[in-house]
Amino acid sequence: MGKNKKVTNKWFRNLRAKYRFVILNDSTFEERFTFKLNRLNVMISLFSLGIIFITLTFFLIANTPIKQLIPGYPDVDQKKELYRLNMMADSLLSEIEIRNKYFESFKAILNNKVIKDEYGAPDTSHVRYDTISNLKSEEDSLLRTEFENQSLHNLFFNDGSQRFESSKTSIKSFNFFSPLQGVITSDMDMAEKHFGIDIVSSYNDAIKATLDGSVVFAAWTLETGNVIVLQHERNLISVYKHNAVLLKAEGDHVMAGEVIAISGESGELSTGPHLHFELWYNGSPIQPQDYIIFN
Repeated sequence: MGKNKKVTNKWFRNLRAKYRFVILNDSTFEERFTFKLNRLNVMISLFSLGIIFITLTFFLIANTPIKQLIPGYPDVDQKKELYRLNMMADSLLSEIEIRNKYFESFKAILNNKVIKDEYGAPDTSHVRYDTISNLKSEEDSLLRTEFENQSLHNLFFNDGSQRFESSKTSIKSFNFFSPLQGVITSDMDMAEKHFGIDIVSSYNDAIKATLDGSVVFAAWTLETGNVIVLQHERNLISVYKHNAVLLKAEGDHVMAGEVIAISGESGELSTGPHLHFELWYNGSPIQPQDYIIFN
């Protein structure tokens, strides 16, 4: 026990033993620099320098681009760029899906198929209307009476049918231009999948755009020959089939009355020079004669 204590005291005395650090001139042995130290001070100094070095290294890595050189260290800018690219990819996928549906709609129109609404009517088979009770309150009766008395003196009051009619015929406000003046030889027939009208013509008659719009399809098909399709406002599309020559290309903007094609009888379904003209509104064919005068 005493021996261990003696060893400990000796180690502690050695630890605190004082030394002198001297720098001499090698030629003259003149002391240039000197200071006293001991082992304990040296250990404390080295420990302090280590702490300072570690702290400086931490701040240097945390606040400078050097941290990007450390393997596995997350980069905030890279995360932002990845997030932006991910959002861009999602947007591109949505745009591609919308464009594919758009092209499928035109294919259906060119193939004389009615575009089906993707959103069908909601299933109301589980709803019980016979259990609904409607109890009139005194306040409700007074309000109805007051409203009806006011409506008697309103010359412009309608029951809502005018609103339905205006939404149904909203495109009647357009100034349609007749694509071709002539005799209609075949009317629109939904049962026969004839979604337009046939207007007899002679060779090389000018086919004109019925409204301002953009050419979204201009090509040759086996059954209907040279076909040109225009996209107008309010989801309105006009189709011109069996042309001899197309004068406009996809992407061109045309004005109402501008010549877009030359009449002919191209395509297997044509039996003579004529124009097959269609109008599609919100994905469904409509009667062109309700909006345009052809003769």
